[in-house]
Amino acid sequence: MSFQGRQLPAEMVEAVVRLKKHHDEEKKAEKFVSTKDAARRTADALGIGIATVKRIMAQYKKDGDEVVVRIKERPGRPPSSICPIAQPIVREFIRTENLGGRRVSIDRVCKFMNSTHGIVIPKMTLWRALNRWGFNHGKGRRRNSLKEQDRIILARREYLRAKLANRNSDGTLKRPEVYLDETYVNKNHSCRFTWYLNEDGPLVNKPSGVGPRFILVHAITENGWVDGAELVFEAKKRTGDYHGQMNWDNFSTWFKNQLLPNIPPRAIVILDNARYHNVLDSDVVPNKSSKKGQLRAWLTRNGYPWREDMLKAELLELCTRLAPAPEFKLDQIAEQNGISILRTPPYHPELQPIETCWAVLKNHMADNCDFTMAGLRKRLPEAFAKVTASTCKAIISKVFKQEEKYWTDDEELDEVYSKNAEEEYLGKDAFENRGDEFYLEAV
Repeated sequence: MSFQGRQLPAEMVEAVVRLKKHHDEEKKAEKFVSTKDAARRTADALGIGIATVKRIMAQYKKDGDEVVVRIKERPGRPPSSICPIAQPIVREFIRTENLGGRRVSIDRVCKFMNSTHGIVIPKMTLWRALNRWGFNHGKGRRRNSLKEQDRIILARREYLRAKLANRNSDGTLKRPEVYLDETYVNKNHSCRFTWYLNEDGPLVNKPSGVGPRFILVHAITENGWVDGAELVFEAKKRTGDYHGQMNWDNFSTWFKNQLLPNIPPRAIVILDNARYHNVLDSDVVPNKSSKKGQLRAWLTRNGYPWREDMLKAELLELCTRLAPAPEFKLDQIAEQNGISILRTPPYHPELQPIETCWAVLKNHMADNCDFTMAGLRKRLPEAFAKVTASTCKAIISKVFKQEEKYWTDDEELDEVYSKNAEEEYLGKDAFENRGDEFYLEAV
């Protein structure tokens, strides 16, 4: 690359000065200078280590004798979590492979995500994520494969049954559905990539760190954002999960004062399982962490007899057997106002259409970031306006199709899992109790 006629960067000017001064010193010292060990002579001239010179030259040859400027990545631990967009893709791949009777392994999922979607996920990171998302690795004589845990399947089935029951035969809703959720946006939330010349490097001077953040709370229907339900406030902390900035008091105040007055009567409010959504009534049934005195007090308060010689395990079993199903405070508030609450199954962001609305909003914020809190606040109305009624209709329609797909796929997967379980049982019974000859005849 020729730099003739170009303005030299400051670093190159400094290198020229150092190199010239080094050559002047060599000239004064001796008439003849050895040309051996060019790497060391270069390092001494520029005031850098010989290892650095060798590393640069090795990379130069690897790049085909061309100088390529690389932006140094920030140091730190490798990522321990997977981007949210990957979760529904992984779930769909595993379910499709199970329906086809093909074995699913961590390695296969990693290769699929890399080759098909260009997402590189370390195996241990994916393993931890699958356990967190409610998947099992089934162990059997005939096949080992990843599958969802029963608790996740049951939660999804219960949710889908309620959603499908709210639809008329023509696809319209019997009762209005309202989707609510919370998110956050940081002051320095911006696009990571930009176009630049190799010799210049990226000129965007992005501040370090994410900066302060705003917490956003809102709700949508098929007609767009719910009027009057927008809540924006600055978080007190810059680190940690944004759910930690919310609590039952401010959420319940928003729910009663901003959401309920602005949604249709008899609506179904759909939300996730954040802990401040699931605050139990004060007279909740004691749990394993309760002391014996608390267990006895609960039984006495509810008129149930108990004995002094009962162990804690006996008292807890008695409480669990006699207690009614726990009630959430939010459900009680909704019921008093003629509203129903429906919670999405765990780890299913693809069933919550407002998640896509947040993505539209954040994309606009990232494209127009000026790295100031005043600019962040100013751009929020513009970002909310990007989500229109037609946007919400399209997103909700797509979610409806996903719900129907889950409903039918779950029925097919249930047949596959039942057949595999029956085959495993027959094979084990034949081998262990009746001998291999009987098993071979049965096959």
